Amino acid sequence: MSMTDPIADMLTRIRNGSKAKKTAVDIPASRMKRELARVLLDEKFIRDMVELPDRKQGILRLYLKYSRDDEPIIKGIQRVSRPGLRKYYGVDEIRRIGRSQVGVTILSTSQGIMTNMKAREKRVGGEAICIVW
Repeated sequence: MSMTDPIADMLTRIRNGSKAKKTAVDIPASRMKRELARVLLDEKFIRDMVELPDRKQGILRLYLKYSRDDEPIIKGIQRVSRPGLRKYYGVDEIRRIGRSQVGVTILSTSQGIMTNMKAREKRVGGEAICIVW
């Protein structure tokens, strides 16, 4: 059976893994998911990322990060743009999506996948993939 939204599946696996206090979650790999995981690693939402080979596309193993009190660092992760309703933001609109939340919005831009702060620095707009807080 084919999956209609693999990014939403990735975010759900991360959300469920952190709520269940798992140390790691396994996700079928793709180029977009690798870049999304790289941004999560750069922003210190996850501890580490390892790519495991298999006979198909590979597996991304994301090691989740917890505080000293055993609380997950990722309090919430929400999909913004989805296959049925894409959300695009121009350079001037990125300022507005950054002010309304505590976390980070991850965007897919013409210069790659990056956070809303980096997109604002580079003066590029793009599709909002998800919000992480």
